[in-house]
Amino acid sequence: MEKEKKDDSFMMKLSTLIVDKRKGFYLVFILLILYSVLSMNRVKVNNDLTAYLPDTTETRQGLDLMEEQFITYGTARIMVCNVTYEEAEALAEQIREMDGVSMLDFDNTEDYYHDMEALFKITFDEEAGDEVSLADLNGVLEALSAYDVYYSSDIGQEERDAADLSNDMIIILLLAGVVIVAVLLFTSSTYAEIPVFLMTFIVAAILNKGTNYWFGTISFVTDSIAVVLQLALAVDYAIILCHRFMEEHEDKDAREAVIVALSKAIPEISSSSLTTVSGMVAMMFMQFRIGYDMGIVLAKAIVLSLISVFFLMPGLLLTFANAIDHSHHKSFVPNITLVGKFCVHTRVIVPPLLLAMVIAGAILSGQADYVYDVNTLESKTMSENKFSVSMVNQEFGTVNQLAVIVPNGDYEKEGQALRALERMPEVNSCMGLANIEAMDGYILTQQLSPREFAELIDMDIEVADLFYSAYAVDNSNFGAILGGLNEYKVPLIDMFLFIYDQKERGNITLEDDLEETLTEAYSQISIARDQLLGERCSRFVLELDLPAEGEETYEALERIRVTVAKYYNYQDIYLVGNSTSNKDLSDSFATDNSIITVLTALFVMVILLFTFQSAGLPVLLVVTIQGSIWMNFSLPYLTGEVVYFLGYLVVSAIQMGATIDYAIVITSRYMELKAYMPIKKAIVETLNQAFPTIVTSGSMLVAAGFIISNVSTNAVVAAIGLALGRGTLTSIGLVLLALPQTLLIGDIIIEKTAFTLKRDVAKPLPAGGRIRMSGHIKGYVKGVIDGEFSGVIDGEMGAVIRAKDNVEKLTAELPEENSKTQAQPPELEAVEIKETRDDQNQHTISGKEPDRDAGMEIPDGNGTEGEHSLRRRRRSRRKAGGSER
Repeated sequence: MEKEKKDDSFMMKLSTLIVDKRKGFYLVFILLILYSVLSMNRVKVNNDLTAYLPDTTETRQGLDLMEEQFITYGTARIMVCNVTYEEAEALAEQIREMDGVSMLDFDNTEDYYHDMEALFKITFDEEAGDEVSLADLNGVLEALSAYDVYYSSDIGQEERDAADLSNDMIIILLLAGVVIVAVLLFTSSTYAEIPVFLMTFIVAAILNKGTNYWFGTISFVTDSIAVVLQLALAVDYAIILCHRFMEEHEDKDAREAVIVALSKAIPEISSSSLTTVSGMVAMMFMQFRIGYDMGIVLAKAIVLSLISVFFLMPGLLLTFANAIDHSHHKSFVPNITLVGKFCVHTRVIVPPLLLAMVIAGAILSGQADYVYDVNTLESKTMSENKFSVSMVNQEFGTVNQLAVIVPNGDYEKEGQALRALERMPEVNSCMGLANIEAMDGYILTQQLSPREFAELIDMDIEVADLFYSAYAVDNSNFGAILGGLNEYKVPLIDMFLFIYDQKERGNITLEDDLEETLTEAYSQISIARDQLLGERCSRFVLELDLPAEGEETYEALERIRVTVAKYYNYQDIYLVGNSTSNKDLSDSFATDNSIITVLTALFVMVILLFTFQSAGLPVLLVVTIQGSIWMNFSLPYLTGEVVYFLGYLVVSAIQMGATIDYAIVITSRYMELKAYMPIKKAIVETLNQAFPTIVTSGSMLVAAGFIISNVSTNAVVAAIGLALGRGTLTSIGLVLLALPQTLLIGDIIIEKTAFTLKRDVAKPLPAGGRIRMSGHIKGYVKGVIDGEFSGVIDGEMGAVIRAKDNVEKLTAELPEENSKTQAQPPELEAVEIKETRDDQNQHTISGKEPDRDAGMEIPDGNGTEGEHSLRRRRRSRRKAGGSER
């Protein structure tokens, strides 16, 4: 009757549908794969981290304003090595004459030439993102191909970064694939289950990468690490289902085994995935919107992994069932009994030590040197492009540019502000319309009368008067005409642009010499105007003698703002550059760190609260994992390394969300086992049972992190990989070497804070002897029993019963030697206990009978292991010619 109810459950019906309609699901997945493959190339990857700054930050607002108001022409810094100054001068003249080059800066100073190395600063005719500029840059590099050349340029930088990342990902995925296969070979029990895992992983990864198209654009960080993290984070789900199938397949045919396994695995896997998803969701609340970008893509990756495991993997297991049956091999995962005994012996020492380390980690991680500028980081591997940039920066320094945006319309104010900025010690150079020399010492914004203008460009005074009159009429300044033009002054740039515009419209005709002069001047003036003068704003471009980040730099930014505020309203001034971006990131870091820490811990604690029905236990687990996070980021402080802020934020969420599963595995086993045996033995057996899951999933995540760190040429991605690998390793260490002692010492807290109102009160059976009972028993009697029982038990016991069940002791507890002898029926002497599995882990028991002290497999609470034990006994008795009962 109970079996019928089980067969009629929703999970059984759903599982039957999935298995029986597997060919239909194969077709659906094939169509989804085709869609994803076609969509992959349509996913846009954003290499600009500033695009993810909150809209409320000054840098984001200033960047939007600059994009709207100004044109930024493509530029390049090209270093030519092993040339004399005369050769460099000749090359500079050659480059100036090339198509697409509008300006080239080079002179005989240390800033441009030293030690046989020359630096050319080039400005091109088109914008940085224009393909024409890229062609012009390549033309210059081709002309210099005979020399030893290095360059740094904003032209085509995104394409070069994308190509580098693409090459990196191919290597990373290949290495990660080798590691995953090696780990699965080490921890699996059959060779044929590995193709099932790999096909499930690959399909999930393809679906996630293709569906990124839904978001239009994703960050290069997300694009680089999502696939590897997805494989490492979601491997548990496939392992759980496979292990369930192996259990059920011991006495069921393949179809029935897959159905039952899936019905049990769906709720278990769904529950296991919640903590991981919660870490991803916490990232989505970051002010720095790259957290949302990574969080939603990785959360989608987990969901798609679940879909692949639930709807694709069951069919694959059934398809490969025969191969799985014929490819069993020994599992190489050892028992770690010695580690368990170490934990027992150090149970009083380690928890206080752990608490001290957590507190020290929290303090030291807060004092680490957090950096926000990408150029501060160095990756272990450099692409050709990155090496070229580093060479230029090494020889001629990194340029720290700052744009100051102010309201336009008053050239006199601009001139005063620029002169004030030039006097500041932290400003190397300052450029604006009001300090750019046009001709013969005249500044572009300097106001000239008709006579002064005529003398400047060698024009007849009468013609100049006509131009000034036309300009006054065009600007509706009739008073200038009535009052006399002699005293009417117009900014040089405005008059040049007005005359050129009239010439282009065909309203005026100039002499050849004058037209040539005007055309040459217009080329330079228009470039300056496009970059420095907008419809509503003017832009000053400063080069700072300051590092890109740090308190010294941030204080200097405020002094620059105060200086400019003497001439403009404080709220109308925008500072934009790498330094302001770093400052905005620094300001948001504290908030984002708090958001991730609090939300991740809160989400995880709520999940654990309902999972373990205890108020104290979630606190112990979260403190352990959060402690591992703090310890992870205290190491850079101790070693004098810098910590990239984004690595801290991302890895904190992933480390808490993913590695808390390891703590859950340990804790759940311990909570089950301590009902049947003393807590010291329970913790030893817990580690033996949990170690296979932890070593499988954990080693993949550790390997993924370190592979990314050592292979990626992008410093941001490499920094995240290093933090992830080191953090996961720290979590595994604490879970195996500190959490067991914490559970032992905190056992009383766990019991006192448990929700006992709705729990059945259990009482232990005698350790041995002969009893008659009727009711529910859970535990072992030289084997495993978990179910309703009515009869007599004779032997060594380690089990609990409900308090309401009927128990009658028939004999006293037996001495240990006698109890073992009497508890071993003759027909069971030849029984060999084979490999058994629990919910998420495999555990091999060798020998003829389980030894409680040696680490016996204990049931998971649903009767599975008890049923398997009884089946084995029945099969043994049938072989011996005895009764099944």
